[in-house]
Amino acid sequence: MPEVRFEVRWPDDSTSLCYSPSSTIRDYFNPGQAYPLKDFLRLSQAALNHASERVRQRYGYACSSAAQQLSEIERRATAYAANTDATVTVLRFE
Repeated sequence: MPEVRFEVRWPDDSTSLCYSPSSTIRDYFNPGQAYPLKDFLRLSQAALNHASERVRQRYGYACSSAAQQLSEIERRATAYAANTDATVTVLRFE
């Protein structure tokens, strides 16, 4: 199962390199696209939970790294929750 890292730009112009245990993350995001914060969170939850489930199906256990990454995304997002125009841009996959 190929791991994928994806770089995102937060509303304050800082960037993060995020981790997915599965290339299925590419089915949820498009490089260069900005997502409203709520949509980015919803898609991150769906994508990383799906990726973790793929790990469970293959190896018999969920991916703790996917859960940790999702937790970090949710934590970062709280800083921008008051800004109704906040967007997160997926910059690239590697």
